[in-house]
Amino acid sequence: MDAEAQIESFIIKFSDDVAAQIRAARAEMRRRLPGAYELVYDNYNALAIGYGPNEKTGQAVFSLACFPRRVSLCFVRGVDLDDPQGLLTGEGNQVRFLPLTEPGVLDRPEVRALWDQALARAAAPIGPAGSGRTIVKSISAKQRPRRPA
Repeated sequence: MDAEAQIESFIIKFSDDVAAQIRAARAEMRRRLPGAYELVYDNYNALAIGYGPNEKTGQAVFSLACFPRRVSLCFVRGVDLDDPQGLLTGEGNQVRFLPLTEPGVLDRPEVRALWDQALARAAAPIGPAGSGRTIVKSISAKQRPRRPA
């Protein structure tokens, strides 16, 4: 099975609304980062799709975290970002989240500023269009339900 068919098999586990959000978010990420490597993890808790300069997970800049009720954009090193409007949530050591609650949220100027900061602070630049690829990195044998109870 090719990567796209495999990813679609992960997405269809979600409700129609969340699956549509995942597809739209993925398309937007590919549009904004055409040279990024897209790293896919069908994990126990969530479907995670990372975007970075190469296939090393540790160098990902962004990821999509897909849960039964929501999709969020993760800023992998979001703790270091200047977020004067407090848009990002999370209390971990590194990652901060932006819920993708409405179409066009990534076009808001304050979100664009966070995006630009994250790219500027990346360990390595994301290559030009066509230099990346999609890689399914892992699939957990045991998973939480992808649809709300």
